[in-house]
Amino acid sequence: MLTVGLTGGIGAGKSEVARLLASYGAVLVDSDRIAREVVAPGTEGLAAVVAEFGTEVLAPDGSLDRPRLGAVVFADEDRRKALNAIVHPLVGARAAELQRSAGPDAIVLHDVPLLTENGLAPAYDLVVVVDVDPGTQLDRLVRVRGMTEDDARARMAAQASRAERLAVADLVIDNEGPLDALETQVRAVWERLRERAGTPGDAQGDGV
Repeated sequence: MLTVGLTGGIGAGKSEVARLLASYGAVLVDSDRIAREVVAPGTEGLAAVVAEFGTEVLAPDGSLDRPRLGAVVFADEDRRKALNAIVHPLVGARAAELQRSAGPDAIVLHDVPLLTENGLAPAYDLVVVVDVDPGTQLDRLVRVRGMTEDDARARMAAQASRAERLAVADLVIDNEGPLDALETQVRAVWERLRERAGTPGDAQGDGV
């Protein structure tokens, strides 16, 4: 089994890279999806969030009002840390469970937005970083996702810097260009991962 941590700043295109790698055969463990699951209605995670932040972070149907909670935690580092202290252990436990269920020859791809921030690089055999210029991030968040510039800048500021992410990278995917250029890079990274993993049908690589 080869474990790979995939990360990148908000707006970098990490989700598209994860989708492509999964389509090639990686076993995807999506931390964002797990983070939603562990605070779904009826879970201990949601009860803990409400105990910490109050019922005002709930939507009328009893689910977590993620935009409202996001507005609170991205404006206050202490509140963000309080949320992370609740959610991260739950996400980590579920991610470990999914990894254990993968086959021994699997390439397990952990899509982890806050990999750098939480010092998780040593937990994986390799780290892949999806990299873009901060100006590109800002443009995508405002133009494509419809965020205000202030909100986009706050989200970016809450994450690791570009330099900090690149410092933990074993492989870097540059997503400044068009989709076909991204696909070419991701396919090349996949072949490197297969070589490193020594998957059936491939020559055993010397390592990435």
